Amino acid sequence: MTEQRVQRRLAAILAADVVGYSALMQRAEEATYAEFERLKRELIEPSLSHHEGRLIKTTGDGALVEFASPVAAVRCAVEIQDHLASGGSPLTLRVGLNLGDVIVGQDGELYGDGINIAVRLEGVADPGGILISEKVYGEVEGKLGVGFEDRGEQHLKNISKPVRAYAVRAGASSALTERLSAAPLLPDKPSIAVLPFANMSGDPEQEYFADGVVEEIITALSRFKWLFVIARNSSFTFKGKAADIKEVGRRLGVRYVLEGAVRKASGKVRITGQLIDAVTGAHIWADRFERDLTDVFALQDEVTVAVVSAIQPKLLQTEIALAAQRRPENLTAYDCYLRAMPQFYRSSREGMAEAIRLAHRALELDPRFGSAAALAGVGHMQNVIWGYAVDPQFERKEAIRLSRLALSIDDGDPDTLAWAAAISAFIVGDSEREIEMADRAVALNPNSYFAWSARGQVYRIAGLPEEAVRSFELAMRMSPVDPLLHRLFVGMGMALIELRRFDEAIAAGKKALRQNPALRGGYLCLASALAHLGRDAEAREAAARLLELYPAFTISMGIGRRRQSHVKLLGEGLRKAGLPN
Repeated sequence: MTEQRVQRRLAAILAADVVGYSALMQRAEEATYAEFERLKRELIEPSLSHHEGRLIKTTGDGALVEFASPVAAVRCAVEIQDHLASGGSPLTLRVGLNLGDVIVGQDGELYGDGINIAVRLEGVADPGGILISEKVYGEVEGKLGVGFEDRGEQHLKNISKPVRAYAVRAGASSALTERLSAAPLLPDKPSIAVLPFANMSGDPEQEYFADGVVEEIITALSRFKWLFVIARNSSFTFKGKAADIKEVGRRLGVRYVLEGAVRKASGKVRITGQLIDAVTGAHIWADRFERDLTDVFALQDEVTVAVVSAIQPKLLQTEIALAAQRRPENLTAYDCYLRAMPQFYRSSREGMAEAIRLAHRALELDPRFGSAAALAGVGHMQNVIWGYAVDPQFERKEAIRLSRLALSIDDGDPDTLAWAAAISAFIVGDSEREIEMADRAVALNPNSYFAWSARGQVYRIAGLPEEAVRSFELAMRMSPVDPLLHRLFVGMGMALIELRRFDEAIAAGKKALRQNPALRGGYLCLASALAHLGRDAEAREAAARLLELYPAFTISMGIGRRRQSHVKLLGEGLRKAGLPN
């Protein structure tokens, strides 16, 4: 009897897996499953087809793919990871690549160390990263527009010999400081910024009304997960300026810009709007709406429907209905809420006090106004964090009470979930619950600046700095010229210190201080990171500046006694810089 010969061939193997999939399924099973299925359908499968990859095997949270060319395999991996990094998905992949001899089974499945090494490399790759074997590196080095970082010899489980590995640095994975400085690239899905509408009423007191109309349009648009929407704060940096639409589109990284005007008089409101292609300057849509003020919410919905339908005419009305936000029935309560928002953005002691007062007034008028409850809760939390509180214990209790009230009203609203998660992270310290809320917020609305920024703070406080950095980066992408970015830079800088990425932490701290020179957190980042790098004189200078601004500062006050185990390197650096415990 003739012995059957084993069939072998050389193949480039890609192994991919979702980071923390089991934990994500436990926290939000349906949302996680649906998101992974969407990614497979809309990103992974089309990318494999484009680069001629053959799917060998799938698991619940990963895949094995064969490529005839290592170059094609790396290109495919980079394309997938860069799309994930810029697309706002809450899921993160690890990817491992190997080139080796494989056995071809009778069923067409592949076996052998060529496969096993790719799987083991995937297991030790960075979240969101790509790790390739030396064999792959030898074939692709110099042929692709990517960089590589030598990770040395890796001792992989059940692999007899060490494998030299290289991390791919490409696109969204390149140097942090370069990403933050560059003008954003256009996303692959429709993207829009809504500029502040001009107040044509001739009454400065009505300015808040015009701003509120725009904020509601932004909120409604952000509910559409297929649409990339720039956050309110970045759009409002153009307020009162004669904006060049092409420049607006370039700076914010969007294809479409909506601009308009509001005239409010004699119990009526008229809104005009026009949608412009920021790349070509072409006018896509324009319309005018006039309603009684009592019908203002229907007016806002009508404008939103018109804008979205101009971008994708086949959008179903049912999708719009699902995306509609709960509105308070009492218009006076809504007016209070609109007046509170600009005070909240001021971030001053006086502004925060006025924002809290107006939010509480809105709740008195409409006890089911969840957004007002969440806003008031965050205001009380900020008073504690920034040292504005006369009675910190009272402010803490109020922040927790109001966040619970907001959740009891609507625990399916992504921004309410995000704000409640942040309040709990800073004041309570139940990391498992806070992570669950933050993850659910970004799953419900991946366009939400608040959701991603809150998720960054939650993960940072929980001692998970890699996910914190990714969340802060996505928040910045949602609002790239936000006047409150200094808060995100501080959070990112603290997370980067725990990752020993001290140079990048210094860059983040300096960016924060350029936007707000009196920012305590910016000096914390600089003092700690500089001390870790042995730049003692600069570290002491940053520490001295911090004490000038905040003479009573102590390390335990600045980072919290409860969280010191999760910011160990931050604390060590501050002590090296000479700051008191």
